[in-house]
Amino acid sequence: MVRVSRLSQSENLVQPVASKRATRICLVTPGHLSSTPRIIKEAEALAAAGFDVHLVSSSHYAPVEPLDLSILQRATWRNIRVRTAAGPRVFVRRLRRRWLRQFRPSVEALSLSQALLLQHSGLPRLLEAAVATGADFFHGHCVAGLAVAAQAAAQRGVAYGFDAEDFHEAETLEVEQKPFEGAIVRRIVSAYLPGAKLLTAAAPLIAGEYARCHGVHMAVVLNVFPLRDAPVEPVPERHISAEEPARLYWFSQTIGPGRGLERTLAVMARMRTPTRLQLRGGVSAGYADHLRKVAERSGLMNAVEFLPSASPDEMVRLAAGADAGLAVEESWPRNHDLCLANKIFVYLLAGIPQMLSRTAAHEALAPDLGEAGILADFDQSEATARRLDDFFQNKSQMQAARATAWRLARERFCWDVERTKLVELFSRIASAPTPIGAV
Repeated sequence: MVRVSRLSQSENLVQPVASKRATRICLVTPGHLSSTPRIIKEAEALAAAGFDVHLVSSSHYAPVEPLDLSILQRATWRNIRVRTAAGPRVFVRRLRRRWLRQFRPSVEALSLSQALLLQHSGLPRLLEAAVATGADFFHGHCVAGLAVAAQAAAQRGVAYGFDAEDFHEAETLEVEQKPFEGAIVRRIVSAYLPGAKLLTAAAPLIAGEYARCHGVHMAVVLNVFPLRDAPVEPVPERHISAEEPARLYWFSQTIGPGRGLERTLAVMARMRTPTRLQLRGGVSAGYADHLRKVAERSGLMNAVEFLPSASPDEMVRLAAGADAGLAVEESWPRNHDLCLANKIFVYLLAGIPQMLSRTAAHEALAPDLGEAGILADFDQSEATARRLDDFFQNKSQMQAARATAWRLARERFCWDVERTKLVELFSRIASAPTPIGAV
């Protein structure tokens, strides 16, 4: 079933695109609205610029439906939410996927149609919804979104683009380490990426990796957030004590292994400064128990606090009460070494300093963050603990770091600045007499 919801247009914040008929843009994601905040910002920016925006998204996980609905309450664009988790066709495709995985071909013999089936069982429904929008241009997010955008564009005889929030060919350990799983992604990306007429990436090193592997150029549009999400004024600095430990804050859709949280606890166990680790997101009972036991074995009693998931619109304000944010990425899979997670820019907009693990992307960004970003090797727990102790015991340094974060977010690292790049890229498509080449 395809459900369409339309809500009222809000005040335009960017000059409308000059056109007799607004260019119709179809954005496609195989995820829920609330799980892909980047595409929401894209839709809002393009709608405010005068484009006729349609956003095709998936609906397959009931617990996040309320978060999707909260986003739709202020939508300035059409949303087509496609149910991709149930129905006879989906059931048949899942059976075919299961059979194909059991009797899978060799990596070399894997066909594009087989790769598409294995990538996403709901792809045909997403494609139907995308074509039905009658768009003049399709822009896909994620691997399945790229495939849908390319196929819809072919049916409509128009151009398409792709936004790379991640380097998908090394996005997970499974894709990176298992040849067959990696082949699925590479088969799809290799088939459709060269034909894309607009390519964007969420981080410089991600753009660089696509250039190295596929010879394409991607415009970098950072995954930053709008000023409207920020607190009106900086949250006052707190006095840290045994009764009021320093709040180290981390959030994600999923709280689980491979996110650097165990390494964070190892650092906390060696700190003199009383600390509390606040984690926001969905977490399984098993992993929550595991993390608490890790903390207790390290002598950190009641040092981990699990906070409920919340709307993407609330993430900045919810982070503002922390003493420091944590951007603790592992270097593997390789995508983690290349990406700039959205939490980095949430912390800046919230006006709090942050601790960054030593990944290639963080090392490249750290000079731009100045005092607002403390680059540390979380594998060296003793040294990192000393560095954080020195930071929390230096009041003037903490004040300077908070001031720098507040300033950088308003002058440079916010969506109000970054969205102008996006609008200019799409405006070139609208004004081009023929489909433009990769930007």
